[in-house]
Amino acid sequence: MFEQLTELVKQFGVDAVVNNTAVPNEHNEAVMNEASSSILDGLKGIVANGNVADLAGLFQGNNASDASNPVVQQLTEKLSESLGEKFGLDNDAASDVAGSLIPKVLGSLVNKAKDPNDSSFQISDIIGAISGENSQTSGGIMDAISKYGGQFGLDQDGDGQVGISDAVEAISKKTGGLGGLLGKLFGK
Repeated sequence: MFEQLTELVKQFGVDAVVNNTAVPNEHNEAVMNEASSSILDGLKGIVANGNVADLAGLFQGNNASDASNPVVQQLTEKLSESLGEKFGLDNDAASDVAGSLIPKVLGSLVNKAKDPNDSSFQISDIIGAISGENSQTSGGIMDAISKYGGQFGLDQDGDGQVGISDAVEAISKKTGGLGGLLGKLFGK
């Protein structure tokens, strides 16, 4: 997951970092690596702090590239602070880099994860990366949800399949959150 995320950062980093005179050329690669790490660590932090609803909100609709999205705001602030501390960028330059990169990278990440024709990002890999589980375990959880979820009333959107959209809908309805969703699946 980190490698794919880094590729997205590089894709959007040309304008935000490489062509940005505020970022010294010798720091371009390190700044983009910091952005990748910051995004992944930030998403892990959101899960660790129990803000699953905010994370679920990121995957709803097309708001992952919206600067007013709470997850986008949090990750932008985190990266901005880090760029100032580690690379000596002034507040405006650091904010500009983070504000340009984070919404574009997250928007692309979410769109790729939701696109059934794009296999570069899988929801199970994202869940595994941010929850600290390996992709096989996370994939197993998502496979189990998909396979057996309909029998437990987990098909929230009525499409005959149980997937991340159902998890997002369940969380957004505040019907016990992801724990409640998984609890239903495993009979708790």
